Amino acid sequence: MALEKLRASANLVPDPTKRSVMTSNSALPFALALSLLMTTSTGATGTSTVTGASFPGSMPSVTSDDCVILLHGLARTTRSMNKIEKAFGARSYQVVNQGYPSRDFPIEELAPMALSKGLDTCRRISQGRVHVVTHSMGGILLRQFLANNEIADLGRVVMIAPPNQGSEVVDYFARIPGFRSVNGPAGLQLGTDAASIPRRLPDADFDVGVIAGTTSINLLLSTQLPGPNDGKVTVEATRLTGMRDFITMPHSHPMLIRRKAVIDQALHYIEHGKFKPRTQ
Repeated sequence: MALEKLRASANLVPDPTKRSVMTSNSALPFALALSLLMTTSTGATGTSTVTGASFPGSMPSVTSDDCVILLHGLARTTRSMNKIEKAFGARSYQVVNQGYPSRDFPIEELAPMALSKGLDTCRRISQGRVHVVTHSMGGILLRQFLANNEIADLGRVVMIAPPNQGSEVVDYFARIPGFRSVNGPAGLQLGTDAASIPRRLPDADFDVGVIAGTTSINLLLSTQLPGPNDGKVTVEATRLTGMRDFITMPHSHPMLIRRKAVIDQALHYIEHGKFKPRTQ
């Protein structure tokens, strides 16, 4: 009963959606900026959902009391993480699919906004460790939070397509009018220069595995990316010093979080501390 009440009251962050009116002269650059990091997704951006375990059971290295926080990427919502939420919920975890208004604040404000609420919810519904699965900028939010805070009960982390070294796409398109109105202040912080947030954050001193994509469905953006990439981030830029394991998957940036093979890898890492060999 308590869990049902928690689910019903899981609107943790207001949804101050902002839209800008663009003139016809700015339509082209706006369209380019829109295609950069945003994949339109309906639904509130500042809410979270809570999924309980569907059956009891134990797995290697984890317990049925463990909780998993999911963090979506820039200009996305919790709906983008629905398949991952269902997969983890079906494997005995309590799952907090934590939303946040990604286009309204800089990373320094988004990180504590999202993680503090996610951790608070986890600790109300679970007595075990806290694991985290992130997509894209969600991984940078976690790194930002851990640079200033300790999560004593942190278990394992899986980052899917994180711009850990920034993205050359941001370097190029940030100069285009309309970029900030679409991607917000956080979008401007994801470049590859030394002043960018990802490049200034500490190396990993926590248990983390990284999944990178190697397929692009956005040829325009890929022209700005040196080497194999997922259309938004290069494979090399996802790497993080201190990571425990690394794997590439043949999917694009937005599709990685929807593919069963990727979700299975995320589950395997949380449970075993390593990814499955690709031959399995």
